Amino acid sequence: MIKINTFNDLGINPALTDKLKERSIEKPTDVQNLVIPALLAEKNAVFRSATGTGKTFAYLLPVLHILAACDRSRLNAPAALICAPTLELCSQIKAEVDFLSASFTEAQMQSALIIGSVNPEKQIDTLKKIKPVIIVGNPGRLLVLAKMRKLKLFNLRFLVLDEADRLTAQECIEETNELLAYIDRARMKDKDSSFTVAACSATVCVKTRDQLGPLFNTAEIIESDDHEILQERIDHWAIFSEKRRKTQTLRSLLAALKAKKKRIKALVFTGKGDEAALVLSRLQYHHVNAAALFGKAGKKPLSGGQRKEALDLFRSGKVDVLISTDLAARGLDISGITHVIALDVPSDSEVYIHRCGRTARAGKRGIMITIADAVQMRLLASMEKKLKIRVQPKELYQGMVLQINPEQY
Repeated sequence: MIKINTFNDLGINPALTDKLKERSIEKPTDVQNLVIPALLAEKNAVFRSATGTGKTFAYLLPVLHILAACDRSRLNAPAALICAPTLELCSQIKAEVDFLSASFTEAQMQSALIIGSVNPEKQIDTLKKIKPVIIVGNPGRLLVLAKMRKLKLFNLRFLVLDEADRLTAQECIEETNELLAYIDRARMKDKDSSFTVAACSATVCVKTRDQLGPLFNTAEIIESDDHEILQERIDHWAIFSEKRRKTQTLRSLLAALKAKKKRIKALVFTGKGDEAALVLSRLQYHHVNAAALFGKAGKKPLSGGQRKEALDLFRSGKVDVLISTDLAARGLDISGITHVIALDVPSDSEVYIHRCGRTARAGKRGIMITIADAVQMRLLASMEKKLKIRVQPKELYQGMVLQINPEQY
C-alpha cells in the first residue's frame, strides 16, 4: 500500500488540516491512512489500532469533511451520532469535535453532548435551541431522549461506536443493541439515503462486529500496523507486595519515582470503586497529592461533576496521582502520563492493554507497573507470554526502584 504523506494528500478539507497544524499534527498515522479514505468513500468499517495512535481523528476528520460539504439547510435533524461507553470519553470526543469544527461557521457544525449525568430537560432544551448536526453520547441517555421523541435519528448519515468492544460487553450490550435497533427502525423511511457506520477500539475484532448486528454486517475489518507499541514503547515492571501492604508499597513506589524524576504523572488502577476510595483516603492521609475517578464506592457514586473535577485536576497537573477503576482505561487521552500503576492483574488481557494505553501516547515512551501478590504474579507471567511482552521484576530498596534477578520472580 502507498503511504500517504499529508492530510491534504488524503483529500481532507484544508480548513480541518489548518486546525490540525495548531497541534503540530501534519502527517496521518497508519490507522488514519487506512481509515480516512474508507470513510470518505462512505464504506462501513470496524477498525483496530493501538491506543494513542489517533483513532478519534481517523473517524472525525472524514465525518466533518463530508458534513461540511452538505447543504446545512437540508439537515433538519442530527446527521452524525458518536456513541461511547463512559461519560469521560464522551466529553473528550465532544471537545475534539468542537476543536475541529471551529474551522467552520457556527451554523455549519453545531454539536451536543448527551450523557447520563446531566438533567435531561436541559439536554432537550439544547437540542431545540441549537439543532445540532453532531451528537456525542452514551447509549442509555441517547435511548431515553430518542424514545421521548426529543432526539431524532431518522436523518443520520454517520454512526460511530468508539470503544466498540466495551459497548458490546455484558454490562453495555443490551442498551447498545436496543439503540442500534432503534436507529435501524428510524431510518426505515429513508433507506436509500447515504448511511455509513464505523466502530473502533484497540481490541475490537470480528466477534465485536458480529455482536453489533445487521447495521455492521458489511463493515470491513481494518487493522493498522502500529500494534507493536505495547512491546516497543512501554516498559513493563512487576513489584511484589502482599495484598494487605499494597497501598504502603504504592506510597513507597511513588516516593521513589518522584525522587528520581522530581515530577511524575501517575495513573493508578484498582479493580473496584471501594478500593479506589480507600487507596485515595490513605494516600491523602500521608499527604500524597491525589484525586480519584470511579463510578461507585459502596452505595455512594461520584457525581459527573466530581468525576470531571478529578480529571481536570489531573490533566492540569494540580494533582500528581489519579486513582481510578477501569473508567479511565478506555479511550481517555491525558497528556504527559509518565507511569501507569495497577494494584491488581486483570483476568482479561484486553484490560491490561487498555490500561497500558494511557501512557506512551503520540510517539512517547511510558512505564506500566503492576504491584502484585504471589497469585497475581503467576497470572501476570501468563499474560506476559500471551501478549509477547517482557515484564521486568523490580523491588523497592532504600527509596529506589531496583532490578532484581529474574530467577527470583
